[in-house]
Amino acid sequence: MREVIAMRVRVGEAPAIKVIGRVAWTLNELLLAGEEGVTTLGNSALRWSDYVFKLRKKGIVIETIDEKHGGPFSGTHGRYVLRSAVDVLDVTRQGDLRDAA
Repeated sequence: MREVIAMRVRVGEAPAIKVIGRVAWTLNELLLAGEEGVTTLGNSALRWSDYVFKLRKKGIVIETIDEKHGGPFSGTHGRYVLRSAVDVLDVTRQGDLRDAA
């Protein structure tokens, strides 16, 4: 499946907002994950905290749950869970603009 590169969404009664790039990808991943949320453990190279910060600035509520993990680099990692009800109005996937031409 092609990656999400832009989304237009509405949160509650607020005006529609547009998110692009990895921020849009992150929101899509959170929507797909539902109550299970998304963990940074398997995707640690991505800048999850930055993308979540940007979504929060747009009024989207995302809970961070700290989880412990073991192994040679034991510590904690975050699990992000989308708490806002988000209505997806439009999605642009990689290649959509090229395919439309």
